[in-house]
Amino acid sequence: MKYKRVLITGCGGMLGSDMYKVFKANYSEVLATDIDLNEDFLEYLDVRDFYKCQELVEDYKPDLILHLAALTDLEYCEKFPDEAWKTNAYGTENMAYLSKINNITLVYISTAGIFNGEKDKYTDFDTPNPVNYYGASKFYGEDYIKKNLDKYFVLRAGWMMGGLKKDKKFIKKIMNRIDRGDKVLEVVNDKFGSPTYTKNFAESLQKVIEVAPYGLYNNVGLGNCNRAEVARRLVSLLGLEKEVSVTEVTSDYFKDDFSTLRPKYECLENLKLEWLGLNFMRDWKDTLEEYVSEIRLVK
Repeated sequence: MKYKRVLITGCGGMLGSDMYKVFKANYSEVLATDIDLNEDFLEYLDVRDFYKCQELVEDYKPDLILHLAALTDLEYCEKFPDEAWKTNAYGTENMAYLSKINNITLVYISTAGIFNGEKDKYTDFDTPNPVNYYGASKFYGEDYIKKNLDKYFVLRAGWMMGGLKKDKKFIKKIMNRIDRGDKVLEVVNDKFGSPTYTKNFAESLQKVIEVAPYGLYNNVGLGNCNRAEVARRLVSLLGLEKEVSVTEVTSDYFKDDFSTLRPKYECLENLKLEWLGLNFMRDWKDTLEEYVSEIRLVK
């Protein structure tokens, strides 16, 4: 393997759980950190504290940093923009600077949310134009890295699904409604994206950074869809078509709960990975089926 000592920030979340498993299986030394110590393998690190980050990097001496730490709740970021900037932008500056001065390769996880959603699909070469604080703060981190580092990978994810009990995203919310007995699920049909399984994303990322040139890559699940399609597929995989129905609504239906402006289209195309022959991402329908099987095993 190209790398020996791996440091992961923000490893306590839904992506971090799969990232840790993948990298622990492939590398001899992995130090996983977070501000929420919800696993026994985690050590405390707040990426907003430059001096603590500096101390840890100088002590551990990683040759690879996987920077996952981020605030991803759009409503929270919109309500507390300073917190979004402090974590997603300033925290990324800290890890980027320490990577540069210590000759460390940095991997940054970006998002389809950096685009304004006016195009129905975005490649690696399209120009970001965020419409909310979450997208703006994540794009700042991406842009800062590209302008200041030579040894970096930026990998953009789509609509995340996975992480089992740590899943706080769409699949978990739908599962919660089903578990509490809801027979009718109102789901929006005017938001489109690329569902991306955390396990598939982590496995793909590990392979890409070993052989690909440094740079920026879209790395999302294959196939685009709207939220209602995902919900309908989930209900089908659970074998509940006769018990639970999906009613399609527009985003206005949830405007009181989700008031933050969201892009209509968050669909990405893994163009550069295709050209390199390194597109290891799978169809979202297949990975959702795998995720549902994983959920059943732990219930």
